[in-house]
Amino acid sequence: MPFSNLEELQQRMQSGESNAVAIARSYMMRIQEQNANINAFVHLDQDSVIAQAQASDEHRKQHGARLLEGLPIAIKDIFCTRGENTTCCSNILKGFVPAYDAEVIRRLREAGAVLLGKTNMDEFAMGSSNETSAFGPVKNPWDTDRIPGGSSGGSAAAVAAGFAPAALGTDTGGSIRQPASLCGLVGLKPTYGSISRRGIIAFASSLDQAGPMTRTVTDNARLMSVMAGQDAGDSTSMPVPHANTWLDACGKTDMKGLKIGRPKEYFIEGIDPEVRQRIEDALAQCEALGAEIVDISLPHTKHATAAYYVIAPSEASANLSRYDGVRYGHRTEDPANLDDLYSISRDEGFGEEVKRRILTGAFALSSGYYEAYYTKAQKVRTLIRQDFEKAFEQVDIIATPASPITAFKIGEKTNDPLTMYLADIFTIALNLAGLPGMSQPCGLANGLPVGLQWIAPAWQEGTIYNAASAYESATTWHTQTPEVKS
Repeated sequence: MPFSNLEELQQRMQSGESNAVAIARSYMMRIQEQNANINAFVHLDQDSVIAQAQASDEHRKQHGARLLEGLPIAIKDIFCTRGENTTCCSNILKGFVPAYDAEVIRRLREAGAVLLGKTNMDEFAMGSSNETSAFGPVKNPWDTDRIPGGSSGGSAAAVAAGFAPAALGTDTGGSIRQPASLCGLVGLKPTYGSISRRGIIAFASSLDQAGPMTRTVTDNARLMSVMAGQDAGDSTSMPVPHANTWLDACGKTDMKGLKIGRPKEYFIEGIDPEVRQRIEDALAQCEALGAEIVDISLPHTKHATAAYYVIAPSEASANLSRYDGVRYGHRTEDPANLDDLYSISRDEGFGEEVKRRILTGAFALSSGYYEAYYTKAQKVRTLIRQDFEKAFEQVDIIATPASPITAFKIGEKTNDPLTMYLADIFTIALNLAGLPGMSQPCGLANGLPVGLQWIAPAWQEGTIYNAASAYESATTWHTQTPEVKS
């Protein structure tokens, strides 16, 4: 049961072998027994979970099954959930209980999903290792001395450890794909605008995008088909073409006629040799399935990290200015004056990495530096997007490593922020360009998972599901699971 995928659980409920309550209780028991060793969940209301499951079973009896009927989903602690703690794993939001659901959460509930609880994350989604959380670091189920990736590390670890069959994450610079890679999962960052951001606590508004983390490609498409679509409450969301074909796209078992781009900038010196070999093996498997591998270039990739770490902190400094100790969240005790209320509340509530990015962003947006940094970074962003547009004139899809390395040891890079930032070197460009990308398991390097990243043109998630399902059908990497010790 713990390592079942959504499709398997759905079949058990349809056949009458099990029901939503029994499945929910099974996962609750496993979380109780083993979460202390992984620290994947930070907010869990068992009574709420069982009540949702009971309501789902009743709906199945009275009206039949909806698309996600009775299926348990873990939720990153960045999605607002009505009547339940939503803290972004930050002390400044300690005790915050929203009065409404995020649009994505509303859609999941409407489709019959059972929301298991809130998962750990890097504070305000700022981090690549899930070590900046106010609730402490998450441990990778494959090796509990190592990080699971970030910022959606709790969601990734929850699925990898068998605490949930699927989870929601958000991706601003790789925060779904990188932990999916390091934990051996399928994780999709969809096209920017395909999923509503309403009710998702903002980090960088032009980059943030929600997405699913699952065991299989089909499960991923199932969740996406519920999550995607325009929302009148989010002006950046758009109608999503072909969303109703994504599940069908997962039936592909070959790659005949598919042209796959292999960008030289993603196979550089410094990548772990074992990781590189697993990606080369995966590309060879794609050729065996009928694909043509085409060498391409994305020349401005080398500037992506620098541009991202100007744009993202700039947007963060603006978004996080709303946390002032007045309206909600943490407020310092006995401030001497209004300035003290603002500054001390923020100093006490925010962690070191969040402060670092707020200060970086405020500097980049300040008078005299705006043109030199922020404007220039936006121009680089345009060049990166144009690189992808030119590449897609030659190929249908692009394949790269999702991460240059496997999971590193907890504490290994915490004192070196620049090295930590480079962990997202292969994922950041997609967020800058607004393109869809997926990481899927493609092997093990020294006993740790490696992720193959697929990149497609905007609104072409179906092409990713075609390629990923064909690769999955020819391999067994997605069936590998860690041994989680209680």
